[in-house]
Amino acid sequence: MNMKNNFKKNVMLKALLLSFFSLLFLASCSNDDGDAVKDDEVEIIDDTPSSTTNYNKVIRVENFGYTLADGDNYSEKSTLYYSLLDNKEVTADYKKTTRWDLAFSDLYSSFMSGNNGANTANLGTGTAAVGGIYIVEEAFDKVVDIPSDNLFKTGKGVYGTDMNGDFGNGPGWYLYDFDGIYVRDGAYDNKHIAYALGDPLLLKSGKIVPARTIILKTAKGDYAKIKMISVYKNIFKREEFTRTAPKMFFTFEYVVVPKGSTKFEIKK
Repeated sequence: MNMKNNFKKNVMLKALLLSFFSLLFLASCSNDDGDAVKDDEVEIIDDTPSSTTNYNKVIRVENFGYTLADGDNYSEKSTLYYSLLDNKEVTADYKKTTRWDLAFSDLYSSFMSGNNGANTANLGTGTAAVGGIYIVEEAFDKVVDIPSDNLFKTGKGVYGTDMNGDFGNGPGWYLYDFDGIYVRDGAYDNKHIAYALGDPLLLKSGKIVPARTIILKTAKGDYAKIKMISVYKNIFKREEFTRTAPKMFFTFEYVVVPKGSTKFEIKK
């Protein structure tokens, strides 16, 4: 009886070991063929030369974005990518390239970041991109000097809501007025307004929120300054912003200067 029992145990043990190693083999094949490399983690080789005709001039972009449905909930939306030097939208297919410079992500795509491959939290992580983003409390026309590279932040969704409005955390490029009482009278159409801070903003309290200018180091090492104007489709004046106006459509102006520049020089 003992010999029979030992024989049965050996057979069962061999069967278990065979099953175990078979599973390991299948798992290894699965990792090699699928899980090890995901499409959005692969850098697309991009040797497309950028335009050199857009340096040192003011460029205006109007209505870059998408429509939110009425009653849209408080949530994260699609990330938008833009090439400042080429002055065009870049699709998400090219997220893992140096083709884009500025991303709009997170809450209603209203938080900005640059393209940096060295920061694992960045949307362009793993690429050769060297970009970053920085915000200054100064009007667009007054910003002349390019800041030191150590001031640029390289994370994702770095700048969004301003500390002088609702849900703000530090200096931001727009002030969000949830109840419509910071800037206006609290009427229905004046609630939930996002005020871009490209120009100073006078609050009902009498406080003036200074203008904010975004300074960007591009993916390929150029520099840009950006003035944010509006998030409402075809509406560029603050007094005309309303709760029900189509959004998010970003309107902004910017200047790009070549890598190595120390000042934002505009050549006419």
